[in-house]
Amino acid sequence: MNEFSIIDKYFSWNTDSSIKVGVGDDSAVIEIESGYQIVTSVDTLIEGVHFSADTCAADIAYKSLAVNLSDLAAMGALPRYFTLALSMPQINESWLHEFSISLKSLALDYHINLVGGDTTKGPLSVTINVTGLIENGKAMLRSSANAGDSVFVSNTIGDAAYAWKQIKSNKACGIGALNRLNRPEPRVHLGRNLVGIASSCIDISDGLEQDLSHILHSSNVGAIIDIDCLPLSVEVRDYVQMTGDWCVALAGGDDYELCFSVGKGQKKKLNELQKGLGIKLTEVGIITPKKGLVVSGFSTKCKSYKHF
Repeated sequence: MNEFSIIDKYFSWNTDSSIKVGVGDDSAVIEIESGYQIVTSVDTLIEGVHFSADTCAADIAYKSLAVNLSDLAAMGALPRYFTLALSMPQINESWLHEFSISLKSLALDYHINLVGGDTTKGPLSVTINVTGLIENGKAMLRSSANAGDSVFVSNTIGDAAYAWKQIKSNKACGIGALNRLNRPEPRVHLGRNLVGIASSCIDISDGLEQDLSHILHSSNVGAIIDIDCLPLSVEVRDYVQMTGDWCVALAGGDDYELCFSVGKGQKKKLNELQKGLGIKLTEVGIITPKKGLVVSGFSTKCKSYKHF
């Protein structure tokens, strides 16, 4: 089996009419609707850094696409297309079958189409580039937070970091935390609905402290967040109460929840949105004119994720 037969067998499926040339040619050719802008992002996941050596192929495929969908969610974009670059030490058809079925399933769930990519021999890594569409001028940016805005976080945070910590220490963790690590839910629907409500938005990939700080830097503002307001699952809260290690929630990362700011005039709409979507949205702090991030109730310096 060679590269082209791998692509034909595992990574070719039906695409929509806007894709004029897709998988199988040198490049994809796509027709873009009038009135929209392109939103694009790329992420690489590497064995031993983003997933363990014993993570199953289905979970690797799911997470690889999900974390990229999360970037589109943070902009409020509608997912449309993606490319895949897959490096693997050898051809394992059983692994490829499991990987491709999971990848296709998630892609169909979010109506995003595979339009090309590459396969190479090497250490296991997955790189996905996603493309989405957003109505002209509607993208949520990191640079638009205003003093007086409230800071919100979706769902719970710290679960993925807690699970990874347990795995690296050869300790057990609950299936809920493990699923948050291996199968994060991209908040695409929430992101789309936050357009026009949120003044700024980012997904929590490297930890709340670091990712919120990106908003603060880009918007030239500061923030105060309350440690007691952070939304934690029962398992993570029990762990924090036992160890005092708030850093799993503040700086652990890999949650892929959304952190966003909302002006006072938009809070009513946000409350209605929360009820309509059935997702927990927690107010954790406020944007301030004074630069820098202050964590009220916790003075320990956490070590956020660094790529190098």
